Amino acid sequence: MPIRADVDRIFRITVCLRPFRAAGPRLDAERLGDKVVVHNYGHGGSGWSLSWGSADVVVLKALDAANGKKDLAVIGCGALGLTAATTAQRAGFKVTIYARERPPYVRSARATGAWTPDSRIALTSAASPTFAAEWESMARTSFAMYQSYLGMPGTPIEWADHYELFDEDRAERRSHPRPSNTHDFAHYEDRIADLTPQTQDIPAGAHPFPTKYVKRDTTLTFNVADYSRQLMNDFMIAGGTIETREFQSPQDMASLAQPVIINCTGYGARQLWSDESIVPVRGQIAWLIPQEGVHYGLYYKGVNVLGRRDGIVVQPNLGGEEEGWNDTNEQPDRAAAVAGVEVIQELYSRMAKMPKRNS
Repeated sequence: MPIRADVDRIFRITVCLRPFRAAGPRLDAERLGDKVVVHNYGHGGSGWSLSWGSADVVVLKALDAANGKKDLAVIGCGALGLTAATTAQRAGFKVTIYARERPPYVRSARATGAWTPDSRIALTSAASPTFAAEWESMARTSFAMYQSYLGMPGTPIEWADHYELFDEDRAERRSHPRPSNTHDFAHYEDRIADLTPQTQDIPAGAHPFPTKYVKRDTTLTFNVADYSRQLMNDFMIAGGTIETREFQSPQDMASLAQPVIINCTGYGARQLWSDESIVPVRGQIAWLIPQEGVHYGLYYKGVNVLGRRDGIVVQPNLGGEEEGWNDTNEQPDRAAAVAGVEVIQELYSRMAKMPKRNS
């Protein structure tokens, strides 16, 4: 199904600051007066993808710190906060979430929505020797949990094909100047290669695209709007409570009744905990009106596209993993959004001019 990539079909533009930490997510515990705070932030572009595995890690630490007490606080109501809260409920805790914002206003609600468990997750030079194995455990735990959401009403999680489209072969592409990578971002996808189908080269005549070279892989996609709502509903049905509250410093948490706190504040932890190890990585999405039958993704001329149930996301990524590095600007750039949509418009204009194949 061709995407109607018309600029007037952009219905919103969102910006998200991914909370990147060179050493990987912060998952340690520290004492705050008479309370214990277990941290759960700094997942870069992998927050949704690793959330359940990360939740398992921090809830186990919360259980150790609780000494049998069952009251627990979670700070933050995004991807990490909701999954940590639900996991804690399943472990027997009575959980209260404290948050300034709730979905759809949290930063993680603006995510691309693809399964990307090692997207800007760490730097190879800064990660500990054990981190790769820890990452693999979190990725496998999360992946297994997502299988339980397949086929549910609202389609919160589904499988989708993703196509990479090129007019030149790999050797020709390598001959062109590419964005310089100043950071040695860690990549661990080979450790979980058994979880998803392998990438395939699709021969001419077996696909509808106008480019000479096409690759296809199949991966998980998040319908973030419905998935967030389902997580909220599950948490509330299990007896959870959400209170609207903003914390200016760690000392503000001293008044909480709960003896153990899981801190899931994402990029907000940079200011709240004075954590200068967090680097913002800006990402912008132009949202096109969803189309029936468009449930696939593609990459073409530096632009990522993903057809979700809640909208078709278009994300220029000309700078590769360095795109948006240390950029704190959360204001939408409409010119960049329009330029990305026009790239996709050009692709489908080419497709429309191709000779029709006999069925």
